[in-house]
Amino acid sequence: MRLKLLIPQKARLKIRLFKRFLSDRNVQFATKSDGQLDLKNTVSTEQEIKKGSFFENKRHNLAIASQKIETVAIQPNQLFSFWKTVGEPTEKNHFRKGRNIVNGVLSEEIGGGLCQLSSIIYITAVKANLEITERFNHSLDIYREEERFTPLGADATVVYGYKDLRIRNTFPFPIRFSFTFEKDNISCHLWSPEKIEESQLDFIRNHTNGTVEVSTTKNGKPYCLSVYKKVR
Repeated sequence: MRLKLLIPQKARLKIRLFKRFLSDRNVQFATKSDGQLDLKNTVSTEQEIKKGSFFENKRHNLAIASQKIETVAIQPNQLFSFWKTVGEPTEKNHFRKGRNIVNGVLSEEIGGGLCQLSSIIYITAVKANLEITERFNHSLDIYREEERFTPLGADATVVYGYKDLRIRNTFPFPIRFSFTFEKDNISCHLWSPEKIEESQLDFIRNHTNGTVEVSTTKNGKPYCLSVYKKVR
């Protein structure tokens, strides 16, 4: 661990990206689609974008990333990758500074706030019964109940080069995500040519010493477990 810390952060990121490149060589990822698709059915999720010190920057970051995601059509058996679609969150790529949790500590980072976008995509995909091949929950529960933009257990944190959100299209038809922004709200829409049966999700909490375990159930059956450290 100490040796790892001696390696500069940029060098560590390059190593991680190279490892990703090697492991992804035979993966068929979703890409930009230039043609029109006849997609008439939707599964949707709406969330509030909570007001805060970086509200305008966060809304800007969400808009920049969502525009990139909307250009992608996910064909049958293809994999959607949040970071392969959005790209590195840098000022050069028009992202702004926002709030992030880095190594369990609240900080200000370029691209802060993008976790709300990955989270709303994640929960929409789970409701639509897509296969989640990679997802990480946040390490800390930093919110009071009135501050949450999504239920505890419904989040998907993303860290460029380290933590991605990846979703496989298990349907025999193409799908696409789109987003709408109204006042302080964001909505995620999963479009498909055929109707997708939407699952009912519940999030059951179990408080232990210093942690919160959240069991996500889908249509009453266990789906996944998310564990958070308490900070309040």
